[in-house]
Amino acid sequence: MRTLSLVQALALPQPLVAAFVGAGGKSRAMFTLAEALAPPVLMTTTTHLALEQARWAEEHLAFGPDDDLPAQLPARRLLLTGPRQGDRWSALPEALWPRLLALARDGVPLLVEADGAARKPLKAPEEHEPALPPGVTAVVTVAGLDPLGHPPTAERVHRLPRFLELAGLTPDDPITPQALARVLAHPQGGRKGIPEDAAWRVLLVAETDEALAWGRPVAEALWKHWFGTRVVVARGHARRLEPRAVFTPVAGIVLAAGPSHRMQGQVKVLLPVEGEPMVRRVARTALLAGLDPVVVVVGHEAEAVSQALADLPVRVVHNPHWAAGQSTSVRAGVEALPPEVGAAVFLLADMPLVTPTLVQALVDVHARTLAPIVAPMVDQRRGNPVLFDRSTFADLLALQGDMGGRLLLQKHRVLGLPWFDETTQLDVDTPEDYQRVLQVFLQ
Repeated sequence: MRTLSLVQALALPQPLVAAFVGAGGKSRAMFTLAEALAPPVLMTTTTHLALEQARWAEEHLAFGPDDDLPAQLPARRLLLTGPRQGDRWSALPEALWPRLLALARDGVPLLVEADGAARKPLKAPEEHEPALPPGVTAVVTVAGLDPLGHPPTAERVHRLPRFLELAGLTPDDPITPQALARVLAHPQGGRKGIPEDAAWRVLLVAETDEALAWGRPVAEALWKHWFGTRVVVARGHARRLEPRAVFTPVAGIVLAAGPSHRMQGQVKVLLPVEGEPMVRRVARTALLAGLDPVVVVVGHEAEAVSQALADLPVRVVHNPHWAAGQSTSVRAGVEALPPEVGAAVFLLADMPLVTPTLVQALVDVHARTLAPIVAPMVDQRRGNPVLFDRSTFADLLALQGDMGGRLLLQKHRVLGLPWFDETTQLDVDTPEDYQRVLQVFLQ
């Protein structure tokens, strides 16, 4: 399974002027990202940087208030600061910023540490913070995961009283994913001062393997305030960060528009399975797996199929062109997705034995790899459902005829997830298939 780079995980815009704010790993994030980018890369600070952290750079140049940048900077990963002040390097003189921004506009990445946190894993900003640079195109808010589940103390949180206020906590309450999400999403917290046209990312850093498990709950809690925020979870090491997962909303698209040619006049997706219509069971599976939003594409017998979903929190999309083939339903489903969605799992309404556990496993593999396509492998055969990353959506929208997404499996790399429950792959095309599905519950 391939490893993620911080460049791939954060997916920052170009030209890049990225500011790192918050607590728990800003300097490590800046240097890790710089290492993953091709030189030249410029790094600096609008606050200060510890002396030992400056040694992490390939080359470090310090400038006084009357100094100017060299006409030609080395094509390296270069740290630029102001002069030394005690045990730290000071901020770069303001007069040098126009030149740096010009270099960034010409394609040289500019990475900026723009906040202080007294080396604590969590913080709330003061009135004067963060010190975002001019021309910032992306802001990465960093927070530590290890304090979660523990009380908020001054050892864990910089500016504790303000953090408690933003989080809605008392000193005796444990820090929960919901509380941290409130701080991160607050306009006076993690989103403080971010320009409307700047990309926003959240980077959650775990110093232990156990703390990594808090990443997904924080991301899901954050989306209730700021839907679609890209959340990266990284394992902290002495000088660098190792990205472990990327969380973006994953949608579910249930394809339920096709006819039932071989079902002797019955609408197969309306046949009962354990007391509910087959299509409803599949839609509930998508919801139980945490897919959001869930889109159900209907066509043949649209009114009856829609009625079977009436009280579920799903979006029903009518495909008037369903007779032209499955590609029309694929396109209708993708077109219905909001832009914040990072991937979609396609579920077939005639496969009622797919489980939420299988769907969640596909989503987990995608979070760890950002693979273009993730599919279960059952008895060495590719099965369903299939997850498609947003990078494949343009190709999905270009599909024609009755091929569905199969053509994309030849164009994009498919990551197979071994799966050993063969019953999940039972589909219903004939009355005999339907009886086989019902027999599973009698075993």
